Amino acid sequence: MVTKAEGVWLHTSEGARFLDAGGGAIVTNIGHGRPEIAQVAAEALSRLDYVVPVFATEARVALVEEVSDNWLPDPSWRCVFVSGGSESVDAAIRVAQLHHVASGRPERFKVIGRDISYHGATLGALSAGTHDRRRKGLEKALITMPKTSHYDPEQLEKVIEIEGPETISAFIGEPVIGAAAGAYVPPPDYWPRIAEICAKNEILLIADEVMTGFGRLGTAMGHAALNFTPDIIAAGKGLGGGYVPIGGVYCRPGVVEPIGNSDLALMFYTFAGHDMCCAVAGKVLEIVREEDLVSRADSMGQLLRERLNEEFSDHPNVDDVRGLGLLQGIGLVANRETGEPFPRSSAFGELVSSIALEKGVWIYPSGSGIFEDAVMFGPPFTVEEGHIDEMVTTTRQAIDTAVSQVS
Repeated sequence: MVTKAEGVWLHTSEGARFLDAGGGAIVTNIGHGRPEIAQVAAEALSRLDYVVPVFATEARVALVEEVSDNWLPDPSWRCVFVSGGSESVDAAIRVAQLHHVASGRPERFKVIGRDISYHGATLGALSAGTHDRRRKGLEKALITMPKTSHYDPEQLEKVIEIEGPETISAFIGEPVIGAAAGAYVPPPDYWPRIAEICAKNEILLIADEVMTGFGRLGTAMGHAALNFTPDIIAAGKGLGGGYVPIGGVYCRPGVVEPIGNSDLALMFYTFAGHDMCCAVAGKVLEIVREEDLVSRADSMGQLLRERLNEEFSDHPNVDDVRGLGLLQGIGLVANRETGEPFPRSSAFGELVSSIALEKGVWIYPSGSGIFEDAVMFGPPFTVEEGHIDEMVTTTRQAIDTAVSQVS
């Protein structure tokens, strides 16, 4: 039972503490337990509680201005806020569909996902993704959506040709693949080529930046680190820094203008853009800017990567160190030389995470498909060098202990 959080530490009811090397679920950015956030939340609740999402409030307007002016590709981009990452993706897919219907192309309804991906826990988001363990048991309830390669952009053209470009609404992908692949970064030409193919076929490009947005990769938004500009961004997690449940969908004006000129509407979620959540999120982003934490995510991410390389470059059970900024991961295998995975029954990534937690460090287990087992590091941007040393050393110990247990 966690009873208190402060800085990069979580404290338990038994008096112990553990290092939050995963930022929870790659969420925390400004650090835990900041009193100025509690003050903003209290002041917001003293003014307003629930206000239906179609009304404006000062906090909602201020957050739109903060995000559009400082975080998006252009200040003209439109914003709508929701309650979290899964809702962000769900709403982004609906926006893409409504755009085509309003533009006279109702036959465009398919969303192309990727063969290794995770976009959230709603049925729509699970349909767009391919995370085998998180889809398990729900397969018959999911919509069949076309999939393409996570590393070969040319395969997208083949999928579009097979499906028919006139039937495709959007393509969705994470700039860096998080939960499904343990911080996998595609080849340098991947995203620019994907953007080019989508534009040529009038397919909207949705960047799932739920993990990579708001500074995590050392750039304002993750797509900037991968050299492309999407049409729609879905991003949560870092927007509220873990202090409030909030996410959002952000679009270039041309995406939403046809919808605004029609009788179509993007139905809101009941608690979308809650006033207190918007006030807190605005303060979180203000702190990130004023304390230059995006640059810190870049520099500390480089340090973390160096330490991971030093520790695991020749480890027999680590096949890869990967990631950008403060989203780093390591792939876990039974045999580095052959790439043989651990038996799925061993749940090796989860086992490593569990052992590390017993040793005082939380790391985020991940992986699916060909990336069977991995762990990720996504600490608060306020992390210090000593914390990085501790998380890397503990992870090494956890992997070695897990290998001995499985053997």
